[in-house]
Amino acid sequence: MSIVREHLCRVAAAISDCSLASVTSLEQWRRERPQRYRQYLEMQGLRAGLPPQKDRSDLQVTCTGRLKRDDVVIEKLHFQSMPGLYVTANLYLPANRTNKSAPAVLYLCGHSRSQKVQYQPHPRQWARLGFVCLIMDTIEFGEAPGDHHGAYSRGQFHWHSRGYNPGAVEMWNGIRALDLLQQRPEVDGERMGVTGISGGGGVTWWIAAADERVKVAAPVCGTTTARSQVIDRCWDGQCDCLWFNNTYRWDLSDVAALVAPRPLMVASANRDEIFSLVSIRECYDRVQKIYQLHDAADLCDLVETPGPHSYHETSRKQIFAFFLKHLMGVDRPWQELDDVGEPQETDEALRVYENGPPADERTSTIQDDFVPLASPPTITDEASHRAEHERVVTALRQQTFGHFPDQPCDLDVQVGFEYEVRIGRQLARLSFLSELDVRLFCRMSRPPAPQTGEKPGDVPGMLYLQEPEAEQWAFDAVTSRFPDKQWARMLFEPRGTGETSWGRELEWHMRRIAVLTGRTVASMQVYDALRALAVLREQPGIDAERVAIVGRGRMAVVAMYAALLDGGLESAVLIDPPATQNADDEHGLPGIEMLNCLRVTDLPQVAGLLWPTDLVFIGHRPATYAWAEQVHHRLGGRVVHALDMSGYHPRERARSKADCTPTA
Repeated sequence: MSIVREHLCRVAAAISDCSLASVTSLEQWRRERPQRYRQYLEMQGLRAGLPPQKDRSDLQVTCTGRLKRDDVVIEKLHFQSMPGLYVTANLYLPANRTNKSAPAVLYLCGHSRSQKVQYQPHPRQWARLGFVCLIMDTIEFGEAPGDHHGAYSRGQFHWHSRGYNPGAVEMWNGIRALDLLQQRPEVDGERMGVTGISGGGGVTWWIAAADERVKVAAPVCGTTTARSQVIDRCWDGQCDCLWFNNTYRWDLSDVAALVAPRPLMVASANRDEIFSLVSIRECYDRVQKIYQLHDAADLCDLVETPGPHSYHETSRKQIFAFFLKHLMGVDRPWQELDDVGEPQETDEALRVYENGPPADERTSTIQDDFVPLASPPTITDEASHRAEHERVVTALRQQTFGHFPDQPCDLDVQVGFEYEVRIGRQLARLSFLSELDVRLFCRMSRPPAPQTGEKPGDVPGMLYLQEPEAEQWAFDAVTSRFPDKQWARMLFEPRGTGETSWGRELEWHMRRIAVLTGRTVASMQVYDALRALAVLREQPGIDAERVAIVGRGRMAVVAMYAALLDGGLESAVLIDPPATQNADDEHGLPGIEMLNCLRVTDLPQVAGLLWPTDLVFIGHRPATYAWAEQVHHRLGGRVVHALDMSGYHPRERARSKADCTPTA
């Protein structure tokens, strides 16, 4: 097993172990809950929180047809959860209802291509029991289809850089569906519940945690822990919508606790291939602790049913009884209730659009604008540069690099062996601890020893970041052309490269589980690079004030962020850097995603914020970096373009802001 996978397994286990563990009293929970709630909404892309109902856009509800049956009336309708984001749905009304308003249930579909058709027995049975039930399509398989599987199967890992996940859109659509139900005269807006299975079970958690209008919730086959998803590799089979952007390294139980003390029934199968029974019980036990603090343990229940990932007659009927009790005040034994019947309506009968989705629909592109991204700032002088630098670094440390250890472990540098090559350069194989359980390797190459009678002096150092799958001697081919032979050079292997690399068959898996634990492969590599810079500076004979970092391709991204966070490098050498992090693997380089970074900045802006560090472009420089060059030139910085390392001639001494004369 890759040591990095082992590391991520330990991280996931720690996330689960720490979930809610520090909460010891109801008073403490009440103090902490507002901040936890804000963090939760932020992880779902709503950094400003839920907008008040009065500030939300008009739903533009449109009914396209009604089906009258003996037991129910079905309305076919669509609404806009935000302008252009259309949601298709069917509203089931009891056929023999009185004028008295009824409680409502929002039913959330799982990952079925026939959604409203496959799951129609559920809303029909809810209506038979006297509830108004709205069943709505997901953006993945709705009548205006969007995408749930960007990172899962299409290489759109830049979703993580954008801070986007499709579950957040489903959550928002569900919140607006509650708005719709509250507007209906048939509905008592103070008595609403949410339930659904699989993907619908996951979104039940998201909506119930976000919106306290949900008075009862019953997620089915959608409960788990980070530990199980990573260690058991269940996450390999999960849709992108089934976890949040884990900025604050939460477990599902942290989200579930936000539902307390409202009535909650967790229903799951005992042989589910993607939600293990052990993890379901662990999550439930942790949430039950919060209910106990509220003296409401009887309001949180767990139903286990036999079989694989699916409903069971027992889970369906117990959920019906639970909602009857808590939304209607009717206490009936679940064994006496009827189960759902067979589907009766065809796809054509339940279809909302007669001629396809509206021309202005945004569902198919909502991933591109659901989360607002940062724009290039205006930098006119050193003061505005300093302010923007501080803003970006502060935001990145919280939203992108929050997983960095609070207390770095001892580097524990160890020398493997030392040797010398014919040209007189002295080499050594080194290793050090980036984190307690992650030992990384590097190769140090020093200039020839001073001749007899020459006074030894400190030499500048260059850190070269090894690329994944690069040949061992690729470093020498690049740096041998560097004209200044007096520089010490360190070839460093961040995790995922060299000794800690994994095969292509694990690449997709590693990138996905890293995000689930609140980090990415690239953001871990940034931390590794910072630790390697510390090792380089500590080496005897190295001028700690004259250090450069070099990265090619995807490692140029790591080099930029490491240089930004370090703040004291002489130069950042970028060989063929990517144009942006807002690109999927089909159009960009793999493995450069960093959680939420595009909410804060993008690569060209990072390069601009490196001033007064020299900015060196080797090979192709994308046009997007023109902004960065303008900033450096405006502030009197130095930008170098070269075809290879032979064209880069470092300055003779360390640079500081005092060395740079801003230009008008």
